[in-house]
Amino acid sequence: MSKEISIDALLKDVKVLGEIPPAAEKILTRDACAFLATLHRTFNQTRKDLLRRRELRQAELDRGVLPDFLPETKHIRDDATWRGADPAPGLVDRRVEITGPTDRKMVVNALNAEVYTYMADFEDSSSPTWQNMINGQINLYDAIRRQVDFKLGGKEYKLRTDKPLPTLIVRPRGWHLEEKHFTVDGEPMSGGLFDFGLYFYHNAKELVKRGHGPYFYLPKMESHLEARLWNDVFNLAQDWIAIPRGTIRGTVLIETILAAFEMDEIIYELRQHSSGLNCGRWDYIFSVIKKFRNNPQFVLPNRSDVTMTSPFMEAYVKLLIKTCHKRGVHAMGGMAAQIPIKDDPEANKKAMAGVYADKLREVRAGHDGTWVAHPALASIATEVFNQHMPTPNQIFRRNESTVVTGADLLNMNVPGTISEEGIRKNLAIGLGYMEAWVRAVGCVPINYLMEDAATAEVSRSQLWQWAKHGVTTAEGKKVTKEYNLQILKEEAEKLASKAPKGNKYHLAARYFASQVTGEDYADFLTTLLYNEITSVGGSPSKL
Repeated sequence: MSKEISIDALLKDVKVLGEIPPAAEKILTRDACAFLATLHRTFNQTRKDLLRRRELRQAELDRGVLPDFLPETKHIRDDATWRGADPAPGLVDRRVEITGPTDRKMVVNALNAEVYTYMADFEDSSSPTWQNMINGQINLYDAIRRQVDFKLGGKEYKLRTDKPLPTLIVRPRGWHLEEKHFTVDGEPMSGGLFDFGLYFYHNAKELVKRGHGPYFYLPKMESHLEARLWNDVFNLAQDWIAIPRGTIRGTVLIETILAAFEMDEIIYELRQHSSGLNCGRWDYIFSVIKKFRNNPQFVLPNRSDVTMTSPFMEAYVKLLIKTCHKRGVHAMGGMAAQIPIKDDPEANKKAMAGVYADKLREVRAGHDGTWVAHPALASIATEVFNQHMPTPNQIFRRNESTVVTGADLLNMNVPGTISEEGIRKNLAIGLGYMEAWVRAVGCVPINYLMEDAATAEVSRSQLWQWAKHGVTTAEGKKVTKEYNLQILKEEAEKLASKAPKGNKYHLAARYFASQVTGEDYADFLTTLLYNEITSVGGSPSKL
């Protein structure tokens, strides 16, 4: 059978339901779409089975069954002989990583930042409109080939040429998200496989030729079986384009409470492809609230009171660092979401001091690197890590004496209060993020913090949890469905009145109202809102 006939066969019942602009023709090629179709047909059923497994696990938690380390994988945890992969080219020193969406301006600015890697994000900081996802692929394709320079509003954006650029790492969408603009056999494709597949197919060999490789951050996983699925995807992909297995590297974000109990197993599943774990702090807090939302023992105070020194967060950090270093891979720290406060030097000084202290805590704990959301924070993080980590990483710090139990990971003894101010802040953050998201903007500055899907989820889940359990605020007010809805109405009106005409605050408030009553609870805000940003319709684009 000729290649052309085989491609035709693979493309049978494959439809692109979004527009393919001229610039995207190099991305949505017939060969690439045939590869996407193969990924879907090979792995989508397993993906759906794993999502169903999440539902069953949630039902167990709702019955009061608390998670623990898996007895069936004890032999993996106890075996001290196995390791993850040695650090890949460009991933030995990762002391400061910048993250952000894949719009062209961000791509240029991030690659010009004084950082070691750039995590180009198709997930939490991106609103997954068809245009955003496809333009992101175009921008990364061009950036890898050093042809991404452009002009905007009289300003020129050019990649620097005086020194090497940061290593590029891509974060595809999580297993739960779909790409409704690309269907195979009548089913929408997994958003994660779509993002991974297009980026890998077009850029893997070019990246290797330029001295690095196709590197990924893997989000939102809840078990080692979900990591196994990614590993299977990696093996098929490498075989498909005939590059050695192990060329791909994946860093897993430990941002769910269930994954925290399976860190060893997750690294084990990815072994030759593993480049470590990351503390996805905001999503982790969201996961704790979400998974135990029906359990009154897991009610947390205002978001500002839930810090990295809270018992359950401190245990999570200690276990992650110990596990990674035992297996010879990087233990990456969390996000500094602050952005410079240009109009208030005193407030900015205080905020930057907070960033410094947070990064100092991370490097002293044993992290091998950290995240920043804004280029201006890179110098602070670099200063701290340079001073306290003169080596490219500190994987050699083995932390063998550290003991973290299941009870430590579930220790919700977090001091703090629940206040009306905390309720209003959560509502403002949730509304602000959701309003931006339905306008195709995936991260938004609110009160000098870069908020994304993770922080919006914390806000939403806390409001739901407080109403569900009828907590009493510091002011002596019982939190009820009616109370939350009344304050939601007030905050939405306030924000809408200050925003430009045509804003979508009332649309955001309508969706948010369903999520703050302690009754209905959507799996993710992004899945709740996704239909608002889809543009499926008309005739499929011709492949």
